Amino acid sequence: MNEAQYQAKLIKKLYRMFPGCVIEKSDPRDRQGVPDILILYGPRWAKLEVKVSEKASRQPNQDYYVDLFNKMSYASMIYPENEEAVLNELQHALGSPREARVS
Repeated sequence: MNEAQYQAKLIKKLYRMFPGCVIEKSDPRDRQGVPDILILYGPRWAKLEVKVSEKASRQPNQDYYVDLFNKMSYASMIYPENEEAVLNELQHALGSPREARVS
Protein backbone atom coordinates (compact mmCIF):
# COMPACT_ATOMS: atom_id res chain seq x y z
CA MET A 1 0.00 0.00 0.00
CA ASN A 2 1.35 3.44 -0.87
CA GLU A 3 0.83 6.63 1.17
CA ALA A 4 -2.11 7.88 -0.92
CA GLN A 5 -3.94 4.58 -0.45
CA TYR A 6 -3.26 4.53 3.28
CA GLN A 7 -4.38 8.16 3.58
CA ALA A 8 -7.66 7.45 1.75
CA LYS A 9 -8.36 4.45 4.00
CA LEU A 10 -7.54 6.51 7.09
CA ILE A 11 -9.82 9.39 6.03
CA LYS A 12 -12.74 6.98 5.64
CA LYS A 13 -12.05 5.65 9.13
CA LEU A 14 -11.94 9.20 10.54
CA TYR A 15 -15.32 10.05 8.98
CA ARG A 16 -16.80 6.97 10.70
CA MET A 17 -15.15 7.83 14.04
CA PHE A 18 -16.22 11.48 13.99
CA PRO A 19 -19.62 11.77 12.28
CA GLY A 20 -20.16 15.21 10.81
CA CYS A 21 -16.48 16.14 10.89
CA VAL A 22 -14.86 18.10 8.07
CA ILE A 23 -11.55 16.85 6.72
CA GLU A 24 -9.33 18.94 4.48
CA LYS A 25 -6.14 17.83 2.80
CA SER A 26 -3.21 20.24 2.83
CA ASP A 27 -1.58 21.29 -0.40
CA PRO A 28 2.10 20.35 -0.06
CA ARG A 29 3.00 23.13 -2.50
CA ASP A 30 1.52 25.75 -0.17
CA ARG A 31 3.77 25.35 2.87
CA GLN A 32 6.28 22.53 2.90
CA GLY A 33 6.09 20.35 6.02
CA VAL A 34 2.52 21.15 7.14
CA PRO A 35 0.69 17.94 8.14
CA ASP A 36 -1.38 16.23 5.44
CA ILE A 37 -4.87 16.45 6.88
CA LEU A 38 -6.89 18.81 9.05
CA ILE A 39 -9.85 17.40 11.00
CA LEU A 40 -12.48 19.90 12.14
CA TYR A 41 -14.92 18.49 14.66
CA GLY A 42 -17.26 20.79 16.55
CA PRO A 43 -15.15 23.42 18.28
CA ARG A 44 -12.00 21.28 18.08
CA TRP A 45 -9.43 20.46 15.43
CA ALA A 46 -6.42 18.23 14.80
CA LYS A 47 -3.73 17.75 12.14
CA LEU A 48 -2.24 14.43 11.06
CA GLU A 49 0.87 13.78 9.02
CA VAL A 50 0.27 10.48 7.23
CA LYS A 51 3.16 8.11 6.56
CA VAL A 52 3.03 4.69 4.95
CA SER A 53 5.34 3.26 7.62
CA GLU A 54 7.27 4.26 10.71
CA LYS A 55 10.48 4.20 8.67
CA ALA A 56 9.16 6.39 5.84
CA SER A 57 11.27 9.45 5.13
CA ARG A 58 10.25 12.79 6.54
CA GLN A 59 10.36 16.08 4.74
CA PRO A 60 12.12 19.10 6.24
CA ASN A 61 9.92 20.94 8.75
CA GLN A 62 7.42 18.09 9.28
CA ASP A 63 8.52 17.45 12.86
CA TYR A 64 8.50 21.21 13.51
CA TYR A 65 4.90 21.64 12.30
CA VAL A 66 3.60 18.52 14.06
CA ASP A 67 5.10 19.83 17.31
CA LEU A 68 3.76 23.36 16.72
CA PHE A 69 0.19 22.21 15.97
CA ASN A 70 0.26 19.71 18.82
CA LYS A 71 0.94 22.59 21.22
CA MET A 72 -2.07 24.46 19.80
CA SER A 73 -4.53 21.55 19.74
CA TYR A 74 -3.53 18.05 18.63
CA ALA A 75 -1.18 16.85 15.92
CA SER A 76 0.74 13.66 15.28
CA MET A 77 2.50 11.55 12.69
CA ILE A 78 0.34 8.52 11.92
CA TYR A 79 1.33 5.28 10.22
CA PRO A 80 0.03 1.71 10.43
CA GLU A 81 2.39 0.81 13.30
CA ASN A 82 1.03 3.54 15.63
CA GLU A 83 -2.46 4.01 14.16
CA GLU A 84 -4.38 2.54 17.09
CA ALA A 85 -2.54 4.67 19.67
CA VAL A 86 -2.88 7.87 17.60
CA LEU A 87 -6.60 7.29 16.96
CA ASN A 88 -7.13 6.77 20.70
CA GLU A 89 -5.30 10.05 21.42
CA LEU A 90 -7.27 11.78 18.68
CA GLN A 91 -10.56 10.56 20.12
CA HIS A 92 -9.54 11.96 23.50
CA ALA A 93 -8.40 15.26 21.96
CA LEU A 94 -11.53 15.79 19.87
CA GLY A 95 -13.96 14.29 22.35
CA SER A 96 -17.05 12.24 21.78
CA PRO A 97 -19.68 13.51 19.30
CA ARG A 98 -21.75 14.88 22.18
CA GLU A 99 -18.77 16.69 23.75
CA ALA A 100 -17.67 18.17 20.42
CA ARG A 101 -20.98 19.77 19.48
CA VAL A 102 -21.14 23.54 19.54
CA SER A 103 -24.05 24.74 21.66
